[in-house]
Amino acid sequence: DDLPKSATGAALLCYASGVDEAEAVRETVAILKQAALSPLDVTGYGTREERIAQGHEIDSEEDVLMQRALDENSVIVAQMNALYEEQADG
Repeated sequence: DDLPKSATGAALLCYASGVDEAEAVRETVAILKQAALSPLDVTGYGTREERIAQGHEIDSEEDVLMQRALDENSVIVAQMNALYEEQADG
C-alpha cells in the first residue's frame, strides 16, 4: 500500500465513472479491495454538473481527472494521504 509503517490508514481522493453516483462508489470500493485495501468509508460528491450546481469550484486539473475517468470508464486514485493515530499525552 506504500504507506509508512507508522500509518494507521489513509485518505484517498478518487475519481470514478458510473451511470450514477452509487455505481461510481461501488466501483471505487471494488477497485480498492482488488488492490488489497480495506475501505471503511467512501463518499461520493456527485457528477461534474451536480457539483457545479452545488457551487463547487472545479479547477482544470480536477476537470481533466474527471474527464479521464469518464473516458476510460475507470477509477483514478489521484491522491493518498497517510493517517496517523494521535498519541495521548500522559
